[in-house]
Amino acid sequence: MRRLARLVILSLLCAFAAPVFAAGPQVGQAAPAFRLQDQAGHWRSPADYHGHWLVLYFYPKDFTPGCTTEVCTFRDDIAKLRQAGADVVGVSLDDVKSHAEFAEKYHVPFPLLSDAERTVATAYGVLTSRMGMHYARRTTFLIDPQGHIAKVYTDVDPEKNSAQVLADLATLKAAS
Repeated sequence: MRRLARLVILSLLCAFAAPVFAAGPQVGQAAPAFRLQDQAGHWRSPADYHGHWLVLYFYPKDFTPGCTTEVCTFRDDIAKLRQAGADVVGVSLDDVKSHAEFAEKYHVPFPLLSDAERTVATAYGVLTSRMGMHYARRTTFLIDPQGHIAKVYTDVDPEKNSAQVLADLATLKAAS
């Protein structure tokens, strides 16, 4: 009985412990390749954006408050981002159907990719779980036109991420 109680306590501690994150790509490294479907069922990969800046942002879940704020902020700034030479792509573990409904409801003008198999979130070091639920940590990667990581944003503020990316794009483009 004592042994069972210890196992239950250990299980609970593990479930509530802070998640351990695998290291993702760092600045200067090549962005990991992938092939995922967007909300319309089209297959997308980083190679599709070669020659352009790519804002690849990971978010936890469609229709949640922070994720809705973030997608709407990128949506509202899409003209400025495109004028700066950047394409935007969102990624979460939600399925294509959920992304289609999310994109339709909020008029999202860029791809939302379904990483239901968790392979891309793992490759980028953003896969996490709590209490048995898996999701992508809110993290943004700015990828340069040659396909290398130019900037990594962790602890992203959904309201400010798009503005941060725009400011850094201007700085990075001026430096090159």
